[in-house]
Amino acid sequence: MNKFYVIAAMSAALLCIVPAAFAADEYNVSNGLTLTGKPLGMHGFDPVSMIKAEAPVIGDAEFTSEHDGVDYYFASADTKTAFDTDPDAMLPQFGGFCAFGVFVGKKLDGDVRYADIVDGKLYLFVNKTIFDKYLEDREAVISGAFDKWPGIESTPIADL
Repeated sequence: MNKFYVIAAMSAALLCIVPAAFAADEYNVSNGLTLTGKPLGMHGFDPVSMIKAEAPVIGDAEFTSEHDGVDYYFASADTKTAFDTDPDAMLPQFGGFCAFGVFVGKKLDGDVRYADIVDGKLYLFVNKTIFDKYLEDREAVISGAFDKWPGIESTPIADL
């Protein structure tokens, strides 16, 4: 009987870890897990602040929402509510990976300091050099990234 409980506990623990592993392939998440056991998206920055504020705002674990297996932190109850109402409108494209990276077939870190909003959609970039390169031809980069994303979305970073 004791072996049964050990096996059951190990199975339950494994089931908690598996969604986080899948989320890490499709979303740009921070190392480690949140208190809920899920990975953290956007390095803890409030995604709503990226759309509605003048500058990115760091979120607080007190205001956490989960979307598609990833936790996001918010600066206030109001921004959490805005997110919960329409998360897809508030989240960065390409799982928060650098849009230019996706354009070239890679999953690079998306940095909230280098962001653009085009047609109401949020795009993140890895650094200033890449962001400046993107600005040379926004339409081509965005279009090319959308073409490339379905083929790499579920591919582990190490395999790209």
